[in-house]
Amino acid sequence: MVPLRSVVLAGGGTGGHIYPLLAFADALRRHFPQIRITTLGSPKGMENQLIPAAGYDLRVIPAFQLPRSLNLDLLRTPDRMYKSTHAAGEILDEVQAEVVVGFGGYVSVPAYLAAWRRELPIVVHEVNVPPGVANRMGMKFTKRVAVGFPHQLEQAESLRNARLVGVPLRTGITQMDRAALRPQALYHFGLRPDLPVLFVSGGSSGARTINLAVAAAAKRLAHAGIQVLHVQGGRNDPFDVPNDLPVPYVVVPYLSDMQLGYAAADLMLCRGGAITVAETTALGMPAIYVPYPFSNQEQRRNALPVVEAGGGLLVDNSELTPDWIERNIIPLARDRQRLAGMGHAAAQYGRRDGDEQLLRFVLEAVGR
Repeated sequence: MVPLRSVVLAGGGTGGHIYPLLAFADALRRHFPQIRITTLGSPKGMENQLIPAAGYDLRVIPAFQLPRSLNLDLLRTPDRMYKSTHAAGEILDEVQAEVVVGFGGYVSVPAYLAAWRRELPIVVHEVNVPPGVANRMGMKFTKRVAVGFPHQLEQAESLRNARLVGVPLRTGITQMDRAALRPQALYHFGLRPDLPVLFVSGGSSGARTINLAVAAAAKRLAHAGIQVLHVQGGRNDPFDVPNDLPVPYVVVPYLSDMQLGYAAADLMLCRGGAITVAETTALGMPAIYVPYPFSNQEQRRNALPVVEAGGGLLVDNSELTPDWIERNIIPLARDRQRLAGMGHAAAQYGRRDGDEQLLRFVLEAVGR
């Protein structure tokens, strides 16, 4: 294998774009220790906190939301895009990039344009249906498109000929042994080993509906002998939990080491973001998915195939109430046989090799 020397990775704005980028960067570095990895980000996205902390070179360029209709912003777009593309192109030239791999977010568009003008190979990685607007733009410049889930090939005409590679995940997830790590995780959070644990997380930002519904059901869960490990989320307000519960209810504002949360859990209550679905299924984690309702339903599309395979349950955001939790989550969390079956089904759907498969695809694009 002829080594790659310089790769530019573009993606930003949300964790759904950044976490796969970082996992793929790790795979590049494992295989090519001397490789130069340059990432492109926007001034205000989460990438500014996550990418430098992971040890990768982040170059910030102007990035603008692409207008979806005819308005004043559309008239300004050519000038804005020229400036962004010029900035991206200067970086591609400086680092002598051999390929651009984009994961979505508005910062990907100038990277795609700059690479296209230089006739550099472009690889687009997409995890949603329909594809995001930035990646839809990128797909006009390349046929090398990779996707994270089988349903994308069936549900989006533009993705019919894409390569199914999976979602690049951190090795901390893909190489994790939940059973072996469980005692340490329970001790870390102060949870009991003899009672089931419900792990609640609405993603890095949190989910207000989930937070309030579970907190309101705290007494019912506790008196049923169910412990709760609850991640509030970085952008959500604190919520009240009774302090006289007979079993632990642990609230953490943010959980940087999600491995410990997964290891402690018997069942998860979560959104249906692509990274969450990829991680839960890779780990064989039984999950109840509550898709984000104010969107084009991509989270529902992510979670539904897992549920249909027997790996979880699906509940509409508006239906998640304390009563629903009492009727559905309490009996499920106490049924170890059913949880084991759901976990097995989830694991059959999930995959742990997204980073390696995407690398193989990129090497093909470069001609290595």
